[in-house]
Amino acid sequence: MADLDISSLRAAYDAQLRPEVPDPVPAGVTVERDGPLVRIVGLNPGGFITYRDLAGLTGSALDELIVRQRDVFAGRGEEVEWKLVEHDQPADLGDRLRAAGFEPREQETVVIGPAAPLAAVLPVLPDGVRLREVTARVDLDRIAEMEAAVWNEDRSGLVDALEKELAAPGEGLTVVVAEEVESGQVLSAGWVRYHPGTRFASLWGGATRPQWRGRGIYRALVTHRARLADLRGFTLLQVDASDNSRPILHRLGFVTVTTTTPYVYTP
Repeated sequence: MADLDISSLRAAYDAQLRPEVPDPVPAGVTVERDGPLVRIVGLNPGGFITYRDLAGLTGSALDELIVRQRDVFAGRGEEVEWKLVEHDQPADLGDRLRAAGFEPREQETVVIGPAAPLAAVLPVLPDGVRLREVTARVDLDRIAEMEAAVWNEDRSGLVDALEKELAAPGEGLTVVVAEEVESGQVLSAGWVRYHPGTRFASLWGGATRPQWRGRGIYRALVTHRARLADLRGFTLLQVDASDNSRPILHRLGFVTVTTTTPYVYTP
């Protein structure tokens, strides 16, 4: 199928999803530009650096650009993530980031798949579990509690960012929880971002309580969000997949197009 040609999908990913700037930009979020880079401040705790490419910068000019980002956030006393994609040039970009004090975190795999086949089937859930689209802060806090239990770390910054995106004009984001009907406990949660002017919707989240894994909840969340994207005319789905979710997504028709590694500087 031509739509799943990996080189074409990678080119579409670069052209349509990068740089990763919220659209619309939520209140309180600042988008700053420095040459080919885009700095996003105020969405998550700390900052985020994104770009389509580095405009051919190499050598000392690139090192100066990297150090300038580090110093901006050092001056703010804030952590910053530089999202490095596997096929970014130059090939030694990771080494240059490490030399400037950025540390690599866990690599993820960028996978892309067609929305329509997933949208054509209904989500299948275990007995006593339902999917529900949420916007209220109380529900976002329940997502934070689930995420904290799964990852054993504070996730309040995540839901603060989701709340800002949900409050922005338009409809850029839908948040979905899988919850136990009887207790109301959130078992898993995922969100879908719609990217105006592109073919893409992107899927995020998907963490699931350990005792509920292997029962189809993650797959149901993917299917439900595929239906939301398809209804809005988006034909492709993109995920930065963990090692746990990647095999499931491959079985659902996604293909690997590249990898991405967050390089984080902490003052």
